[in-house]
Amino acid sequence: MADRKTAETSIIKGKNYRISILTDRLIRLEYSKKNVFVDEETAAVTNRNFPEVKFDVLDSEDRLVIVTDYLRIIYDKKEFSGEGLRINVSGNYGTTSSVWHYGDKNESLKGTTRTLDNIDGETELSEGIVSRKMWSVVDDSNSMLITKDGFKLREDRESIDLYFFGYGMDFLTAIRDFYTLSGALPLLPRFTLGNWWSRYYKYTQKSYLELMERFKREEIPFSVAVIDMDWHITDVEERFGTGWTGYTWNKELFPSPEEFLEELHKGGYRVLLNVHPADGIRAYEDCYDELAKFMGVDTKKEEPVLFDIADEKFREGYFKYVHHPLEKQGVDYWWIDWQQGKNSGHKGLDPLWLLNYFHYKDSAKRESGRGLILSRYAGVGSHKYPIGFSGDTIITWESLDFQPYFTATASNIGYAWWSHDIGGHMNGIRDDEMFVRWVQFGVFSPIMRLHSTCNEFSGKEPWKYNSIAENIVKRYLRLRHRFIPYLYTMNRRAHVDKLPLILPLYYYEPVNDKVYEYKNEYYFGNDLIVCPVTLKLDEKSGLSKTKIWLPEGNWFDIFTGVKYSGNRELEIYRDLEDIAVFAREGSILPLATDTYTNDIKAPSELDLHIFTGKAGEFTLAEDEKEFTDFIESDWAYTRYENCEVKISDTNDKNLSYLFKIHPQEGNALAAPQKRKYNLYFHGIGSYTKLDITRDKESLNPQDIRYDEDMATLRIDLPEINSNSGIEIRIDAATATDGIQSRIFNILNNAQIEYDLKTKVMEAVRKYDSTNSGKVIGEIYSVCENEYVRGAIIELLSAK
Repeated sequence: MADRKTAETSIIKGKNYRISILTDRLIRLEYSKKNVFVDEETAAVTNRNFPEVKFDVLDSEDRLVIVTDYLRIIYDKKEFSGEGLRINVSGNYGTTSSVWHYGDKNESLKGTTRTLDNIDGETELSEGIVSRKMWSVVDDSNSMLITKDGFKLREDRESIDLYFFGYGMDFLTAIRDFYTLSGALPLLPRFTLGNWWSRYYKYTQKSYLELMERFKREEIPFSVAVIDMDWHITDVEERFGTGWTGYTWNKELFPSPEEFLEELHKGGYRVLLNVHPADGIRAYEDCYDELAKFMGVDTKKEEPVLFDIADEKFREGYFKYVHHPLEKQGVDYWWIDWQQGKNSGHKGLDPLWLLNYFHYKDSAKRESGRGLILSRYAGVGSHKYPIGFSGDTIITWESLDFQPYFTATASNIGYAWWSHDIGGHMNGIRDDEMFVRWVQFGVFSPIMRLHSTCNEFSGKEPWKYNSIAENIVKRYLRLRHRFIPYLYTMNRRAHVDKLPLILPLYYYEPVNDKVYEYKNEYYFGNDLIVCPVTLKLDEKSGLSKTKIWLPEGNWFDIFTGVKYSGNRELEIYRDLEDIAVFAREGSILPLATDTYTNDIKAPSELDLHIFTGKAGEFTLAEDEKEFTDFIESDWAYTRYENCEVKISDTNDKNLSYLFKIHPQEGNALAAPQKRKYNLYFHGIGSYTKLDITRDKESLNPQDIRYDEDMATLRIDLPEINSNSGIEIRIDAATATDGIQSRIFNILNNAQIEYDLKTKVMEAVRKYDSTNSGKVIGEIYSVCENEYVRGAIIELLSAK
């Protein structure tokens, strides 16, 4: 074995092969009979300049051995084969080790897929870059090359170009290195993180604006208005083909497009229009004459300008004469609803990829802000051109049940910003309960976009459902809008720290076999875990059951305030009002206050939900202007610190607690100069003493309230200067859990015998730590309904 060295180039090259040591766990393997290798960017890979890696090399006439701290690569220097090329992944996780042979089937934890069009329930997913087998392979052999002159195909079409991810069970490092290789997640514009209204429906200018006004009256906030294909002319003469493709406003429906778009902007909406570009530009379009002349098409014969996104001249005219004039009228961005498969007329070039790439790049050049499209997934590297449109799903419980897993799993290939048709797109049946559950999931998904097909009965307006569903949906849509400060900070985290908003549980507990069973449960940013409800309620109890895993530590249900001990499996029961969203003990959740407006600016008033019990912090990130690129000097940061609770007496009945708001750092113009805070301290009892250090007078008594049911102390702070810090010291009693009152409500709502309710409640009132097993046994013996029984036991055993 040769002495250990640092390779000058980290590349070992021989006849017909090239091996690049990108990291000690990421290896590029190339083979070309023509001895032609690719140094250009590809559709999937944008960067191969990693820091130099230390590795050992043993190079003999017929054998090459490369050893890093984690991998051993053994290669016979011939055409790649299972016998001649293998990589051993070291057993740095206990005694586990693994070996890959060229040609072995990739058995990863999956990635994502192009579309959910017409899917009812599950569908097959492509491979990702993390695997319990400790390795995964990304095949980049057929992807397009990106050069300074545009896209081109590889010179050697039979060459092999593989990226071997040998990260063992270190999934977090794997996904971060994937982003370094493939390209960072772009920053989304802030408005994308609110609610989107979308519907395939023949609106008029008047009816659409009236609908937006109705949303305002109903106090339902939206930040994005999407107009599906009926904005343009769809009834065309037969000689022109179908009306799916179109770029000319239907003036019968929208007589004054500029005024229409201006009114939407005044209402606080950004506007996306839907386009199906496959049929090109035909003679009846407003833009036809200019584009046809530019392309040299005979206008007298009304020859169509055929769509060819791979052609540079067409692209120039397509944006200059077709899209840019509409953008000058006020269109902000485009929903690229491609319908022509993978055939671009150029072998190996995927028209969807090209559409996404060029539309995103074009939108990023405009003054309106960061690049943005809404379009389907087009393969590895598509995360660089957000946002993803997952397609036209069937309205069934099976489709809903698949989407949480589908969304979280997409992070395994770096695809972080899926947007679903929340509520489902088409077919199926009306089910108000299912709609509520879909919206609840949508609020805790990357993009919250309501949508439905062209059916007069299928609109997703909340008031079209029963009053219970209507009120719950309204509450959740408002909650999504309140989450924007948190989500925007996670947006920055995704871009800078290379961590998607949503991650499966196994990223943080990769060696725990249990977590792989909970496919619909996921992390939602820093310290939240979400468990959507995707099964119908039990009629008698009014509850739905979900089996979950809670990681180690203590966790608060953010809706009920109940505190749960972790490192265990449990069954949770929820009524229609809520799903389970857990906050880690010590975490801090910043939410905008309930203003019920479409305003998405950095708020001048915040609710801070502080989950006590351990030290923790949250740094709120805000920027002055939504620039295309991340510029550190444009951002402001405010750190909130949850200092550890200390027991202040020997009986564990009293505690002392410290919370800090630190002075704002960074760009003073990026956040409000003054801000009001409403602080919610979860998990502490009523206070006995409260001290506050600040630049103003003491708090008024009415600014301090205690909610016994939620075990929450609320303190409303007067407005404070952002550049000054504040400390709050609290002496308080330990919190009571309020469990009995919650169990009473479960029994009260259950459609079961009154006498049975009484018996169960009598047993519950006897419960304490000394007789838990006996009481739970008694509840089992008298309560036959598994949902009522399970919900009670869930609460009794929460801690």
